[in-house]
Amino acid sequence: MDLSTLARYPSLKDKVVFVTGGGTGIGAAIVESFVDQGAKVAFVDLDVEGSTKLIERLQAQYGRKPLFIKCDLTDTDAVRQVVKDIAAQLGDIEVLVNNAANDQRHKWQDVTPEYWDNRVAINIKQAFFVMQAVLPGMIRKKAGSIINTGSISWKAKQGGMPAYTSSKAATHGLTRGMARDVGKDNIRVNTVIPGWVMTERQLTMWVDAEAEKEIDRQQCLAGRVMPIDLARMVLFLASDDSRMCSAQEFTVDGGWV
Repeated sequence: MDLSTLARYPSLKDKVVFVTGGGTGIGAAIVESFVDQGAKVAFVDLDVEGSTKLIERLQAQYGRKPLFIKCDLTDTDAVRQVVKDIAAQLGDIEVLVNNAANDQRHKWQDVTPEYWDNRVAINIKQAFFVMQAVLPGMIRKKAGSIINTGSISWKAKQGGMPAYTSSKAATHGLTRGMARDVGKDNIRVNTVIPGWVMTERQLTMWVDAEAEKEIDRQQCLAGRVMPIDLARMVLFLASDDSRMCSAQEFTVDGGWV
């Protein structure tokens, strides 16, 4: 990934950054971008193989590597321990990127209560409890930036995955409510909204010839939204350049919605 055209944010150097779901896709682009900026980066993921390849590549390219911890984010006790471990090794977390999610398609007719609860746990519940674990450290510093990842899916009235779209719609409410609660401590909370991003997962599972036509129809801009495009927005929101931005949505979708 060529980061030579990225803006430089001096305020990100040595900041402690925590990215969930950072091993592949959008998360990996975000992790690398923060490493490139000189931040102290930690991330969690369940994909050990992909995460190991990422940290080995970053070590070879930058001479330093992010801290990787395997974690199931639906295990709240494990999340709390991970945050303690990161603080012990790197310091209190100053930037949180709640990136982890799963957009597996599912028919409403097939959804069971157990499946619904699992999707909600993956796509919204864990985001709150990661925030809850991280916030005491930010409050101690009287500064912080939390970036939640939303989705255009519910805004675009996308069917075929009601548990996911419901969870992602709820993310916006979580952002706005928490922004009010922690703003007095100089902590910002915002939502980044990806469009259809050309990750390896999307290209392998869902982007076929018909999907390409749909993207061309729906986007105002030509071209494709790439993981690095989301990382650019995340870097801005993590940096001091966005110091008066909170409770807001920042959409990177090529003009889809």
